[in-house]
Amino acid sequence: MNSSTAIRCHANWLIVAGLAALMSFAPATQALAADDAGWKAGAAKVPITPEKLMWMSGYAGRDHAAEGKLHDLWAKALVLEDAAGKRAVLVTLDLVGIDRTFALAVRDELEKRYKFDRSQIALCCSHTHTGPVVGRNLRAMYFLDDQQSKLVDEYTDGLERKIVAVVGEAVEKLKPAQLTWGTGRATFAVNRRNNVEADVPKLMEDGALRGPVDHDVPVLAVHDATDKLVAVACGYACHATVLSFYQWSGDYAGFAQIDVEAIHPGAVALFWAGCGGDQNPLPRREVALAKKYGLALAEAIERVLINEMSPIAGRLETSYAEIDLPLDRLPTRDELTTQSQSSNKYEAARAKMLLAQIDGGRPLSPAYPYPVEVWRLGDGPIWVTLGGEVVVDYSLRIKSELVPGRTWVAGYTNDVMAYIPSRRVLAEGGYEGGGAMLYYGLPTVWSPAVEETILREVHRQVGDSVK
Repeated sequence: MNSSTAIRCHANWLIVAGLAALMSFAPATQALAADDAGWKAGAAKVPITPEKLMWMSGYAGRDHAAEGKLHDLWAKALVLEDAAGKRAVLVTLDLVGIDRTFALAVRDELEKRYKFDRSQIALCCSHTHTGPVVGRNLRAMYFLDDQQSKLVDEYTDGLERKIVAVVGEAVEKLKPAQLTWGTGRATFAVNRRNNVEADVPKLMEDGALRGPVDHDVPVLAVHDATDKLVAVACGYACHATVLSFYQWSGDYAGFAQIDVEAIHPGAVALFWAGCGGDQNPLPRREVALAKKYGLALAEAIERVLINEMSPIAGRLETSYAEIDLPLDRLPTRDELTTQSQSSNKYEAARAKMLLAQIDGGRPLSPAYPYPVEVWRLGDGPIWVTLGGEVVVDYSLRIKSELVPGRTWVAGYTNDVMAYIPSRRVLAEGGYEGGGAMLYYGLPTVWSPAVEETILREVHRQVGDSVK
């Protein structure tokens, strides 16, 4: 560590220490007593850092396996139970994403062992780009040899077991709890479609950044009967792409969780990614910047915890559905055959994969089974979770159409199958609008009906209960 890095690290920890000291002077929350609210909660965590140097996910330009570890990756579980015994479990993962097959396997096992149905399980990914390849997620992006493919399969199998086990541990820790919620703000997310990365420092200086953003930091706090913080879950709408090297890390979100847990020993800090499909932390590419953004997020969380939060009373309601999300016109076999000879190795690989699927008796589907989930935490937040790399237009629209100030929206949940563009982004095109479908292995872009199809399902699940 050079002297400048040491100074930055020391400065970061001085700020964290300062926040911890400030917490000691924080006013008491207005939370209901644990027995009065009727909630129970339990939290647990387990490291999921690969034990072997396997392939990393997130960037097509990767050309070799991981080289080491900056800090551990984690799977964390927060189980909530209302006064009537209704439960839900939030699982957060320091991973780029998971695929549908993996998610179904985990949820089936959780249903078998702990009686959670699909509506009661949210598997949220932080989308760190310094995590491992998992299952079939983004597998079309990589050309793995037999050894690396075997390592991915072994890691995926072990990951499933760890997730199931950590949920079981959280269930065993269920105790009377106070639930409170609030919303903070962090401003490091930048709309990457509307701002050239090299120009961002000057645009920031001039206050001239362009494009929609969502800088909200939703926070759910869990205190036990003695008012000790047991867990804090937060979200933020921004890609975890500060780092692009070959060291395992949770990126800025990992550092934020480390900082919060340092301030609150024994508490479990959980992070879920919001609708940040078109949002980047800028500038980036340096560990010091990942720490800086992580600290900014941790500071936003602490400000919410310090200020008066809203108590949550009432019942837990959960709903889930997989809707047929329509794709645009499917390619013909002749078109796929032509694409299989492309000089673009990713286009050729996708075409060959789709031809093999057709030849195996599985025709291309005109739609994808897309997951939409809604939790209503009593009289607190309405929490909408969506699959895929959802662009920011969705969170802004959903929050405006439901209950502004009381609605949370997560992406990257239960299945990360592709980017999910709004109708606007789809029409504009570009990477999020359709180019990335190549790396996810889907046969074409989404239909122009994609946004309305998703919003219609969100409104259906929320129904009249919020009006």
